[in-house]
Amino acid sequence: MRVLVATCAGERVDPDSPLLLEALADEGLDARLAVWDDPAEDWDDALVVIRSTWDYTARPAAFLAWAAAVPRLLNPYPVVAYSTDKRYLLDLERRGVPVVESLVVEVGATPVLPEGDLVVKPVVGAGSMDAARYRAAEREAAHAHVARLHRAGRAALVQPYVASVDAEGETAVVVIDGEVSHLMRKGAMLNTDELDRTMLYRFEQMSLAARDADLERLARSVLAGVADLAEESLLYARVDLVRTATGWAVLELELVEPSLFLGFHPPAARRLAAAVRARLERPA
Repeated sequence: MRVLVATCAGERVDPDSPLLLEALADEGLDARLAVWDDPAEDWDDALVVIRSTWDYTARPAAFLAWAAAVPRLLNPYPVVAYSTDKRYLLDLERRGVPVVESLVVEVGATPVLPEGDLVVKPVVGAGSMDAARYRAAEREAAHAHVARLHRAGRAALVQPYVASVDAEGETAVVVIDGEVSHLMRKGAMLNTDELDRTMLYRFEQMSLAARDADLERLARSVLAGVADLAEESLLYARVDLVRTATGWAVLELELVEPSLFLGFHPPAARRLAAAVRARLERPA
């Protein structure tokens, strides 16, 4: 069986791609990139690994229909359906997971905005695209942002801006095949104009972070809480954490197409490729 690494159209979309393909080749696997919405692509006899399908946010229904039709998909379809919609934050909160306070504003609803600085982003979105921070005095602009999303048929997510991000950034815990691989420190995204960002993150503000037993324990507990979504450990996951006034909290749980920052930790690509091979050798 072939391995297809699902991506979106474009040149050099993901810096992780060459590293993953090389590691898959070292495992003896026939692997290549494939654009998820290419009508000429045949997915039926391949193990499909979703990686950089970052344009799906413009057509989430089409993306979910594609994912549902792929016979062998990693991560599996129930995980994809769950994690592409940030309403999962409300589910995590119900499960007892500490999350950044989140308000979903459905299309047509009028938001009651929290006090202080806040963030508006689409419920279905990737990275910092279509996300913005608003100061306490910018309520009108925040309401206008929600209205723009609604006009496009997109629900909005409103969160208080976590001030610690300006000084500490976010900490991303990268998990591969059920084990913590490495931690990344991600600099603040929303304290700069959107034109000054890359599509997903500010590469110059990324750095490998020291291992932290407490954060790793929290990330594992988050994933254990959603283990019912899949029959086996997830191929990969990324748990983005921020420090709040009451402790560490989940900002995002990335289970579909997160950057894994393989270039910052070379063993990660090899571990990921080995996990793909192990799944390929299991009965469908």
